[in-house]
Amino acid sequence: MKVNGKHYRTIWVKEGDEKIIQIIDQRNLPHEFIIESLKTVDDVARAIKEMHVRGAGLIGATAGYGMYLATLEAPKDDSFDDFLIKAGEKLKATRPTAADLACSVKRQLATIKKKISPEEKISIALKTAKEITDEGAEYCRLIGVHGSKIIEQISKKKGGEPVNILTHCNAGWLSAVDYGSATAPIYEAVKKGIKVHVWVDETRPRNQGARLTAWELGWENIPHHVIADNVGGHLMQHGLVDMVLVGSDRTTRTGDVANKIGTYLKALAAKDNNIPFYVGLLPSTFDWTMKDGIKEIPIEERETDEVKYIQGLCEGSVKKVLLTPKNSLATNYAFDVTPARLVTGLITEKGICEPNEESITKMYPEYK
Repeated sequence: MKVNGKHYRTIWVKEGDEKIIQIIDQRNLPHEFIIESLKTVDDVARAIKEMHVRGAGLIGATAGYGMYLATLEAPKDDSFDDFLIKAGEKLKATRPTAADLACSVKRQLATIKKKISPEEKISIALKTAKEITDEGAEYCRLIGVHGSKIIEQISKKKGGEPVNILTHCNAGWLSAVDYGSATAPIYEAVKKGIKVHVWVDETRPRNQGARLTAWELGWENIPHHVIADNVGGHLMQHGLVDMVLVGSDRTTRTGDVANKIGTYLKALAAKDNNIPFYVGLLPSTFDWTMKDGIKEIPIEERETDEVKYIQGLCEGSVKKVLLTPKNSLATNYAFDVTPARLVTGLITEKGICEPNEESITKMYPEYK
């Protein structure tokens, strides 16, 4: 994606210094564009936990680079591998719901284990981190190619009138390495000349839709309106939504989808109004060990200050203000699970499949 005319990915190796990984600190968007340098495993763990980076695909890519930084920090003796295992556990503990994180750590450990010397381990870790990043970007591009066909079909039915798409949270470029998962089909459709309009759920409590998705769409000159989270059902009842398009942080082999809190409610409203509900996701988002998402997917609970306070631009600077009575208690579940029965289809890098075990494993036969 281009920002101020320059193309960026969301994570990269610093030019001229391979010991430093750079990211866009998403906490400051849309008001401040700040690039942050990560030099240690602790830096990476903090960046993931405190949501300097967020989104399933980007968390996975960041974890991959975190394991590379661990090889640079590890003692160059017999305790090298033990240090990496502990580093991996530290990273996995930061965001328990996203499957991509654990997938990247597991991949790095398996690859690094094949090498003997510390120098070889460092080299292969960097190579693997770059591969994870490049693959993520390419998978998102392909999700865009496949998903745009759905938008194109709707456009034809509407005689070329704008296709109204409702999103929840941010499953865009900022949630991945590039393109995004749920927004990739939107970007690809616009490239084809298809008219679209996006209803952007604000996505409380951290407002990733209002802050991040809207920011992305603005740079791409895509028509959109930010809406309060509770507006979606009303829009659907009045024929103002043609499809719902969201991302996923973990999807079971049976098609249950864990995504940002509030996704389940959008799926219920879509079902009640016969509106297609699609999920764009990377292959690393599938958890092949799970069948019942409601019972098995761990749901992260975050700091309650995210509910009680809100951040925004005030008199030229970004400030945080208290919304609730100071002594009121709050609860902050970060995700919910949408059962497969409410999902129309899963948009993957291989194509579109139904949200059931037979269709999913047919697309990924190695996991039957």
